[in-house]
Amino acid sequence: MEDRKVFMNRRSILDELFEINHIRTIYHMFIAALFLFIFSTLAVDYIDQGRLVLEFDLLSYAFGKLSTVLWAWLLMFSYTLAGPYHVLGTWGGRYHSSRFKGVLTAGAGLVLAAMQTCILGVFPIYTVIHHQLPPASRFIIILEQIRFLMKSYSFIRENVPEVIHKTKQGNTGISPRLPTFSSYLYFLFCPTLIYRESYPRNPYIRWNYVGVTFAQILGCLFYAYFILVRLCIPVFVNENSQPFSTRTLVLALFHSTLPGTRAAESPCCSSPFSQDWWNSTSFANYYRTWNVVVHDWLYSYAYQDFLWLSRRKSRTAAMLSVFVVSAVVHEYVFTVCFGFFYPVMFCLFAVIGVVFNFTLNDKRKSPVWNIIMWICLFIGQGIQVCLYCQEWYAQKHCPPTGKSVWELVIPRSWSCSYQR
Repeated sequence: MEDRKVFMNRRSILDELFEINHIRTIYHMFIAALFLFIFSTLAVDYIDQGRLVLEFDLLSYAFGKLSTVLWAWLLMFSYTLAGPYHVLGTWGGRYHSSRFKGVLTAGAGLVLAAMQTCILGVFPIYTVIHHQLPPASRFIIILEQIRFLMKSYSFIRENVPEVIHKTKQGNTGISPRLPTFSSYLYFLFCPTLIYRESYPRNPYIRWNYVGVTFAQILGCLFYAYFILVRLCIPVFVNENSQPFSTRTLVLALFHSTLPGTRAAESPCCSSPFSQDWWNSTSFANYYRTWNVVVHDWLYSYAYQDFLWLSRRKSRTAAMLSVFVVSAVVHEYVFTVCFGFFYPVMFCLFAVIGVVFNFTLNDKRKSPVWNIIMWICLFIGQGIQVCLYCQEWYAQKHCPPTGKSVWELVIPRSWSCSYQR
């Protein structure tokens, strides 16, 4: 029998940690660093331009064309709200009395698959490419595309077996109970990817907590912005003026390690739906605790379903399937949002991630392994920042000639060199 995710009402680990003065001081240090970035930017602008300015040109560019993002999101949300729910309701209402249950199920599945492919598959990609959306706006649409696909899949995956099971055991004259529309609507906004008819909820909305959380999100956004502008762009903007070499790559990598880590791993950026991943002594535990929401979905619908299909004969293959799914999705997101193919994320997840998962496993308990894990995380973040920044500017400095299909799959930064 498969393990079923059980939701319990509990406080965020970060909320509990921030009640400790020593931990909260670390959080305050990152807030102070954000203000230092702001002050340094003001100082540099005053020296260069003789006036105090705080411009966010890069931020406004990255989040450009938000009106297009809004109507595209509304269309995806409206379909996700109405499409899967009505297909399930129509199929579930007729399944118990149908003489051709297999034909009915196949027909409903084909209709749903066609709608999912058109509206949650092709439409978002067409929108970001046709309207030439900037990177951050692309990330909004593509990440929401994936979220809606995962939510709708969970909704169907959790309810179809229930309808079939109740129909087999129940009275054929009584229709099985289908999910209510209100429960599905709440699920689309609930911070989980696993559908349940109900979840543990607080008796009232803590508006102060909502306000503080929203302020933290804005703080994280500006934190990442200042790190990118002050520490990353100056390193890479003119790097393609030099021929590509091992020396330039290694220097750029170590220049990127600290900025990448500070942007991605700062306490204010930690997910409230994670566990104490920072204490992990193994990558196996880190993968389970870093993003619990996504891990639960992968565990339930990739790992467990693979075990069920293989009759629990290959746990290793099931684990590999999770890494492959995760790697493909991450690579898809970065390829579409950046507008070029550079399989950094795929290699980090499907190759290095798999090796670390099996070598740095749960048998590693010594604190030394926590140090090793953090070193690997630092280097991994540096690799991402370094290679993607290099390729971004190489795409700008050396546009494609259109003479070869290999230009689409070979990183431009490997050969790009221009004269300033």
